[in-house]
Amino acid sequence: MSIRIQMHLNEKLYLRDPQDTKLGRNIIHYSILLIDEIGFEQFTFKKLAERIESTEASVYRYFENKHLLLVYLLCWYWEWTRFQLDFNTNNIEDPAEKLRIAIATIVNTAKRNDTIDFVDEDILHKVVVVEGVKGYHSKEVDKENQEGFFATYKSLSAKIAQFISEINPTFPYPRALASTLLEMAKDHTYFAEHLPRLTDVEVKNGNLQEVETLLSTFAFGLIQPSVEP
Repeated sequence: MSIRIQMHLNEKLYLRDPQDTKLGRNIIHYSILLIDEIGFEQFTFKKLAERIESTEASVYRYFENKHLLLVYLLCWYWEWTRFQLDFNTNNIEDPAEKLRIAIATIVNTAKRNDTIDFVDEDILHKVVVVEGVKGYHSKEVDKENQEGFFATYKSLSAKIAQFISEINPTFPYPRALASTLLEMAKDHTYFAEHLPRLTDVEVKNGNLQEVETLLSTFAFGLIQPSVEP
């Protein structure tokens, strides 16, 4: 059974919050499926409108363009990841255990969660892995950053960096390591599935355990070389 969980995202990303209406939730749901199916370059609002049996104009009432829709989907994913991370680390005191949980969470956010019926997290994860870099590798990144478009991603990274600093306050690169772990989680999943000679992990039948082990080994090897991950 689904429940109503609403991610609070930057209002400048949309003209009308799609989470508030049935049509908007359909836009989220089917844009994820369509981008995964045909790729972001081939994705258009016209094709999306045909898929949801609506009009192109109705999609434009929610988003100005497809780039902002993509950034919205990425932010939704990272906010959902942070939501789970907060929940999973609640009442955990040991910072090393919090980092282990954080790594498991950023890897396993890809798994389908039936509590939100209009977002298929495993398909959205594929979109994040394949198309995510296009959200912030753009000519407008500085302007969009000033508008706060990437606050969700930076907030998630900062939380992981905090765990790293709690483990080893003298470690000089907590923010760099945190963002690297986030990128590794998606990059090595992609490499394992499509460019296997670029990684040492395997992903079989959607099992991401080796990706999780890779991140833990990497992180704890840098923070505290004598500590087992």
